[in-house]
Amino acid sequence: MGSEATSPAARPTNVRWVVFSLAFAVSWLLYLHRYALAVIKPDLTREFGWSNEDLGWLDFVFFLFYTIFQFPCGVLADRFGVRSFLAGMILLWSLMLGLHAVATTMMLMICVRGLFGLGQAGAYAVLSRITRFWFPLSVRTSVQGWIAVFAGRIGGASANLLFATVLVGTLHLTWQASLNVFALGGLALAVLFWLLFRDSPREHPQVNEAEAQLIEGGSATPPPHPLPEAERGSKTVSPPLRLGEGVGGGVASKLSFRDLFRRMSRRSILNLLALNLQSILSTVADLIYVAWLHQFLEQAYGTGPKERGWLTMLPLLGGACGGPLGGYLNDWVIRRTGNRRWARILVGLTGKGMAAGLLVIAIVFCYDDPLSFSLALFIVKLFGDWSLSGTWGTVTDIGGRGTATVFAFNNTVASVGAAVASPLFGLLAATAGWQSVFFVVAGVYALCAASWLLIDCTIPLLAETAPDNP
Repeated sequence: MGSEATSPAARPTNVRWVVFSLAFAVSWLLYLHRYALAVIKPDLTREFGWSNEDLGWLDFVFFLFYTIFQFPCGVLADRFGVRSFLAGMILLWSLMLGLHAVATTMMLMICVRGLFGLGQAGAYAVLSRITRFWFPLSVRTSVQGWIAVFAGRIGGASANLLFATVLVGTLHLTWQASLNVFALGGLALAVLFWLLFRDSPREHPQVNEAEAQLIEGGSATPPPHPLPEAERGSKTVSPPLRLGEGVGGGVASKLSFRDLFRRMSRRSILNLLALNLQSILSTVADLIYVAWLHQFLEQAYGTGPKERGWLTMLPLLGGACGGPLGGYLNDWVIRRTGNRRWARILVGLTGKGMAAGLLVIAIVFCYDDPLSFSLALFIVKLFGDWSLSGTWGTVTDIGGRGTATVFAFNNTVASVGAAVASPLFGLLAATAGWQSVFFVVAGVYALCAASWLLIDCTIPLLAETAPDNP
């Protein structure tokens, strides 16, 4: 019996960590590519004479398409699975990134930005689904912190450092050639993801029974798995997970949107709207780092591309540290208190509240020096981003089997805020100065902190989709 307990067949395989690496790489690449426009904004101004307002509208177009296609992409991911869908999205957005290099007119750039936004629209909804069904509940929020926040922020920091400091500042590549280098990396990852990933642990040929049970042991609703090989030709084979599938993992039944809304209670709808409000405010505050830091540093301090590369990297490194820290804090407080709702609220409220206060202090005391202000933004972003793991955790708590759909809907409404805010940030910077923009961001952080008090992650969106217990 002792030999059986320690035999290789009895020990879980580690395919979930291969999946973790793939999801981490996708999140890293998504932000590496998304931040590229922010890096080249000064070049676009110099070469084509495009103003801050013009550049703000390019952000608007990206977020418009990103917003429109978020929810459809989430539904498609829940209905038809992840593997081919996400590989195709990576391929599309990478090709569009390369086309930024040949978009020499505003109209052409608008078209490219729109298709780029479409390509990225479903990525994080799909990643939320991957964390939901590939990792047990005991570590899920920590995993989400690494994938959703750390990887994304490191991707953004890498864009600033690799693009501005290394490719342009050190290797003296043109910004067009640098974009093509980034795009080729995306094409390679799309192929790798398709080769190595499967939609669920039981569909993966390298996952043994011990690992499948380990993963499913942390979920009240394990994903369905294929029937034995002898039965796979039958028409009764379970299809990929569909929105609204009943608890228990049986054969899926399609749930119409009319039925979906009928199964929502007034309380669950209000709770979802509270989560949406928090996400809108968080996304608006984050926009200054996503879209405007390079333009801010050049216009406020006259910094060159090499210096901008590492200065803009600092706040994103702070966010990268905040993501997994927030994930660990969520899991630790949940274990200590046994109260999932107030653990999420405490971490979110503290993080965004500290970010608001520290940003005001940084504007007052550090604004005159670019290095001091960038270091201060490192700390602001650390606190600002440690609540993001809790946001992902809340989505998986209330979403159940419709996690990708819920995430997509939440991201959709959040992207509306970003689409509106980016042109306004550009206009405010042009009329009132960059200092005013940062004061507005501090106010948004404060409102976001307060919004966490309205969220209850223990309320499932659908009556039959019970949240996982701590």
